[in-house]
Amino acid sequence: MSTITSVGHAEHEQREPILNTVDRVCELCFGLFMALTFVGAVKAVTAGEDAGYKMFLAALGCNLAWGLADAVMYLVRTLADRGQRLNLALTVRREGDQAAAVRALRDALPQALEPFVEDADLERIRARLAAVPTLPVRANFVRDDFVGALGVFLLVVLGTFPVAVPFLVLNDLTTALIASRILTLAMLFTAGFALGRYTGAGGIKAGFAMIALGVFLTIAIIALGG
Repeated sequence: MSTITSVGHAEHEQREPILNTVDRVCELCFGLFMALTFVGAVKAVTAGEDAGYKMFLAALGCNLAWGLADAVMYLVRTLADRGQRLNLALTVRREGDQAAAVRALRDALPQALEPFVEDADLERIRARLAAVPTLPVRANFVRDDFVGALGVFLLVVLGTFPVAVPFLVLNDLTTALIASRILTLAMLFTAGFALGRYTGAGGIKAGFAMIALGVFLTIAIIALGG
């Protein structure tokens, strides 16, 4: 399949999963970290029968706002990446000098892959691009982009609930805080485990590393006034 499928209709048919494992883990952890900043300051909540309810609403409101911002930035990043690929394809097609076109393709390669790609490989890509009848004038959104943005929003918001729900169902704030922290640590371990398995770094080791990272980031965020 030609590399031009990254900017044409065939891209829609062969695109990667809307959110890969790294995307899902990072967005979920982001939601957990944001909610944890409120739980870390739970002692500042005015005591009373509705203290837990206020804590839940505060954490949920924060993650609704950040989930929306993160979803919008996901769309911006997606369109920018697609536009960059389209611009490269158009540049290669317009370039009359084949050697210059190959250099443009080489310059776009990730640094880690560049030594393993021969000019002959890039020339085949250039020839395929030249053979494509038409290219889009500009990068546009596709339906899956908005599905991905919704997924980002939901992951960030859902990160609230393991942290904040105990404050709704338990009357004692101290007990709710302990339950909240246990649930959060369990979710961080699960997220790290999934990320470790995905990257080959080892699930259990990555799970505990994610817990340590979560604790460190939460302390830092609260200390900085977050």
